[in-house]
Amino acid sequence: MSDVLLIDDDTELSLMLSEFLAGEGFSVAAVTNGEEGTDLALSGRFAAVILDIMLPRINGLEVLRRVRAESAVPIVMLTARGDYVDRIVGLELGADDYVAKPYHPRELVARLRAVLRRTGAPRRDGPLSIDGLTLDASRRETAWRGHPVELTATEFNLLEALMRSGDTVATKDTLSLTALGRSRQPYDRSIDVHTSNLRLKLDAATSGRVAIETIRGVGYRLRVTA
Repeated sequence: MSDVLLIDDDTELSLMLSEFLAGEGFSVAAVTNGEEGTDLALSGRFAAVILDIMLPRINGLEVLRRVRAESAVPIVMLTARGDYVDRIVGLELGADDYVAKPYHPRELVARLRAVLRRTGAPRRDGPLSIDGLTLDASRRETAWRGHPVELTATEFNLLEALMRSGDTVATKDTLSLTALGRSRQPYDRSIDVHTSNLRLKLDAATSGRVAIETIRGVGYRLRVTA
């Protein structure tokens, strides 16, 4: 059973969703404000966080920013349907996925399980290494010349997919299935945003020696300069 933190100020909806998630095998703790939600998200108790954007005291984006400054715990955002700005900003701040309100609980469960699959079970594959860039899937660790590189769960999966692709261009459709656990939808920029975040982190950690090339209209390819 996975422990999940739900941060949403709609108490009636939270109760209904908690009951539904419990029926799906999850143990749920629900809080209604951003301050308490931030503290609990950073407690290390939870396998994943479901985070609503509209919250009192501290809004969901600020909660996300504070949590991501200290933790890579998987986070699924709840956003208003059609509110692409919050969606993109949330992904840029490090959210792993999003579900637009109103949503069917089964969709949320499917997204949540996909996130947990990507971050949970240890892998038996050996570590990957390209000219000083290493990735150990079993330990969920990435390093550049022995120095750790901190990535979110989705960024880690994205980098793994790019490293496994080698010189072959990884298409956005393939990366969506591999890194997000779902098919890419028309006008869905999730992969682009996660790739941009990953590119910035790799550039900063490696002084520009690891780059992600954009192959216009196709996808991305990893380049490492020793």
